[in-house]
Amino acid sequence: MITVVAALIQSEGKLLVCQRHRDDKFGLMWEFPGGKREPNESLEAALKRELCEELCAAAHIGPEVYRTRHQYTEMSEAIELVFFAAALDPEEVKNIIFERILWCAPDSLPELNFLPADRELIEKLSSGILKLPQV
Repeated sequence: MITVVAALIQSEGKLLVCQRHRDDKFGLMWEFPGGKREPNESLEAALKRELCEELCAAAHIGPEVYRTRHQYTEMSEAIELVFFAAALDPEEVKNIIFERILWCAPDSLPELNFLPADRELIEKLSSGILKLPQV
């Protein structure tokens, strides 16, 4: 199983979402920033590293908020996806690898074409069932 970490970053009531580059696997689909955990790396350390690589921003990683597993038909291994609340300075964010990044109100998230592994979480965030802690 592949472990993937992702950040739920809020600023002024909006969440940071990222669109995969058109030439990447699952191109132009939306996701939360993050990536694969390296061997012997803690989940929090993996997320800090990924946010630095993808957004050129130092982040404070808060509590785990949601965890799910998903099997993509395009991949041989299932993924475990772990979401953390996180904080960073929105002014520091630089788009390093994505097609686009946006700050979206939670109730507008279903309008974007998110990766299938994220969709259950999107439903919970957009409906207000899941509230994120302040970090």
